[in-house]
Amino acid sequence: MTSGADQGEAPFWKTKTLEQMTLSEWESLCDGCARCCLNKLEDWDTGEIVWTDVACTLLDDGSCRCKDYDNRSATVPDCIRLTPEEVRTLTWLPPTCGYRLVREGRDLYWWHPLLSGDPETVHQAGISVRGKTVPEDGMELEEYEHHVVTWPGEMPETR
Repeated sequence: MTSGADQGEAPFWKTKTLEQMTLSEWESLCDGCARCCLNKLEDWDTGEIVWTDVACTLLDDGSCRCKDYDNRSATVPDCIRLTPEEVRTLTWLPPTCGYRLVREGRDLYWWHPLLSGDPETVHQAGISVRGKTVPEDGMELEEYEHHVVTWPGEMPETR
């Protein structure tokens, strides 16, 4: 995939709004970290969101990709399909998220496949959830509180 930067042009994520992007461009903004595929808990009184290391049933922990991306809403009805509108309103997108970075007018990090040219750099940089999750299958909701973590919402050290 070419971003336009190869020809000396500014890459699409710097020249287009979220709404102007093609589907292919939009999908390529995902760096494959899968942090958004972790279950989150919300305090009903305060609205505070806390992260868990409990992965969605459809998350493949090794690849950090959805096992059934096209049909995910059928299996996981509360799966949030990211759209420009959702990206503008969600408060829990990770600080490393390509959608969030573009929304905030910031650049992508070096590990992002659009910059590195390699989908493995997000894992090599320690940004992804690879090897850091527990499956939600068979887990009672009450158990999630024992899996609260802070790292998905934190900015990792970068080089």
